[in-house]
Amino acid sequence: MQCTACRLCEKRHNVVFGVGNREARVMFIGEGPGEQEDLKGEPFVGKAGQLLDKMLYAVDLDRRRNVYIANIVKCRPPMNRDPQDDEQESCIGYLREQTRLIRPRIIVTLGRIAGMKLIKPDLRITREHGMWVERKGILMMPMFHPAALLRNQSQMEPAFRDFLVLREKIKEVCPEVYEN
Repeated sequence: MQCTACRLCEKRHNVVFGVGNREARVMFIGEGPGEQEDLKGEPFVGKAGQLLDKMLYAVDLDRRRNVYIANIVKCRPPMNRDPQDDEQESCIGYLREQTRLIRPRIIVTLGRIAGMKLIKPDLRITREHGMWVERKGILMMPMFHPAALLRNQSQMEPAFRDFLVLREKIKEVCPEVYEN
C-alpha cells in the first residue's frame, strides 16, 4: 500500500489492490484503475464497473461471493491512459502474488492491455476475445473491457456471448463456483 516503485504513485489517492472472494476459482484482471477506482480504492466501481457487475450477475457471478477482481497496475495512470510497459513491470509482482494466493482455475483478462500482458504480447482483442488459452494450468480468456463496451455498443452482444461461454467453462472445470 506504500509502493513507490513507479511514477504512478505520485498522484494516486489510493492503491487499488483488488476485491472479491479470496478463495475464488475465477479471477478477472483489468488494466488499471480509473478516477472512481482511485478515489474509492476498489477496482471497477465506476460506470465500467457497474456494467461489469451487470454482466457478472447475468451469469450468476458476484464480485463479493465467487470471483476476485484485480488490475495489472494498482495505481491510476494519468488521464486514464494505458499503463506503460515499465509501470506494468513495476506492478506485475503484486499481481503474480495475488494469483498465487488466490489460485484461480480461470482468469479472464479485461481489455487489450491485460490480455497482451498475461496471454500474449500480440493479442488482438477484437479477433481473440472469448477464446481459451491455457497457461501453467490456468485457463485464460480475453474479453472486451467494460469501458470499451460503453464506448462501442456494437461489441455488447459478442461480449455477452463471451460471458455465456465463461459460465459453461466454469460449470465444466470448477462447478463449485455455483454451489454457494
